[in-house]
Amino acid sequence: DFKNGLMLAPMVRSGSLPTRLFALKHGAKLVWGPEIVDKAMLHAKRVVDPISGTIHFAGVSKPIFSCHPIEKPYLIYQIGSADPDLAVQAALVVQNDVSGVDLNCGCPKPFSTHGGMGAALLTNPDLLCSILSALRRQLPPEISVSAKIRLLPTQEDTLKLVKRIVDTGVTAITVHCRTRNMRPREKALIERMREIVEFVEGLGVGVAVIENGDCLGYGDAKRIKDITAAHSVMIATAAESNPTCFDPNPWLDLECTLLPPYVRLAKHMSIHWSNTKFCINQFKGPCPTLGKAKRKDIKELLARAKSYDE
Repeated sequence: DFKNGLMLAPMVRSGSLPTRLFALKHGAKLVWGPEIVDKAMLHAKRVVDPISGTIHFAGVSKPIFSCHPIEKPYLIYQIGSADPDLAVQAALVVQNDVSGVDLNCGCPKPFSTHGGMGAALLTNPDLLCSILSALRRQLPPEISVSAKIRLLPTQEDTLKLVKRIVDTGVTAITVHCRTRNMRPREKALIERMREIVEFVEGLGVGVAVIENGDCLGYGDAKRIKDITAAHSVMIATAAESNPTCFDPNPWLDLECTLLPPYVRLAKHMSIHWSNTKFCINQFKGPCPTLGKAKRKDIKELLARAKSYDE
């Protein structure tokens, strides 16, 4: 169910398995995995850790994607693709370990737009919709198909694209309320969202519309929903800084409260240290009891650490 919830956004590197599990524990309704390019999964080997039960889709040097059965009912797998056949092949590889498949149509970064993926699809709606149609046609009905887009420069063009996406049979559509050329530091154009939500509702097909952009956490989600009328709200940057932000009372002093259990969980689930180190280095927030000197010591220790044992 994509309605009436807070969602964890797809984030490359930051959308790691431990982050997703902490987000779910603290109130996220659904969690998106990081975008994985279709070709990367075609030759991946599915390996199940006998101790933790973690499922690793292994590449040459380290896992391409890791997930766990406990998150399956809430896990949306995001594909980067510019080819309907490759998208379907990649989705079939993971279909038994996820509850839905989402097409990335919004990431403006070169690694995603290379080869016509991500936000490049916004200017190629025929290809975008052919990928979604192929996914919906080839995947079993219990696996949801959705898309994540950005606003187009004009509202008229945005609504035309949304209509075409809805017609492919998707269950949900997420709208990042920035255009392709806008940067994260620029204020999201959330005032454009209400018309999109009302337009989709007027189509009468029950597709959920999810707002993405500038939500700071549980407390801020009501403001976003009041302005946009969105069925759900997706959180990215705030969740990267604090995966407990989905909770009415998010954790403070993260270096003492979140970092230790996060590292223990990541180690237990055999998450590559480099990814864990990246994620915990993004943590930040209020520290009412932890002094500056102690925080500095922890940061320096992390900077030097080259493995879990260090």
